[in-house]
Amino acid sequence: MPIQENEFEEKQRTHNKLPDPLRQQVIDIKEAQGFKSLGLHTNKQWFEDPKHLVFSMARYKFVAKMFSGYGQVAEIGCGDGFNAPIVLQEVQTLDLYDIEPLFVSNAKRNCVSPWHCATAVHDITQSPLPKQYEAVYSLDVFEHISPELEHLALKHLCNSINQDGIAIIGMPSLESQKYTKPVSVTGHVNCKSGEDFRDLMRQYFKHVFLFSMNDEVVHTGFSKMAHYIFCLCSQKRAISS
Repeated sequence: MPIQENEFEEKQRTHNKLPDPLRQQVIDIKEAQGFKSLGLHTNKQWFEDPKHLVFSMARYKFVAKMFSGYGQVAEIGCGDGFNAPIVLQEVQTLDLYDIEPLFVSNAKRNCVSPWHCATAVHDITQSPLPKQYEAVYSLDVFEHISPELEHLALKHLCNSINQDGIAIIGMPSLESQKYTKPVSVTGHVNCKSGEDFRDLMRQYFKHVFLFSMNDEVVHTGFSKMAHYIFCLCSQKRAISS
């Protein structure tokens, strides 16, 4: 039978030290920092489709590697913040924003030492972020923004990065929606095909690079066969109101 947490605590008290120093590290970290719990979104993924956690983490790893070495970075639509440390490993500072106060509160609890991130409630369709960043990313957000508001959201995103800043936006592809569980597509009001997504981003940035993703693999293959798509954008354009 699996060892329950209370049994683990008892065994830990009885055997304070393990003979293998490498194995002892797991006890030392647990004593110093406790057990890490899942966030609200990741908890849902764990119970509904555990492998989706891998796909989600791979998206954040892509962002982390593209932004490696950058200073001030922000995430728009952070959810529970569970994957934020993947990006924070590669950048100097990371601020997290979300429209939902409950998620921001959960992200604040998730992003503790050594992976501390500032958190705040913000609606990108209403205004730019409170300061400009070197890089901004937003994953699984823009498919929830109605087409009527996407201009405002993208205008405000552009005004949230400096002139040399870059942005990564990721969303499920339009083609993927017929293969997705109905409960998962609730609120997906603005999914796009890869070429349409790239053309939209080119209205706001001079340089736009489209990437496709299937499961946890990011590639430059045929976007209509992609489940997920990214646009990596740089050199923002002057945007009229």
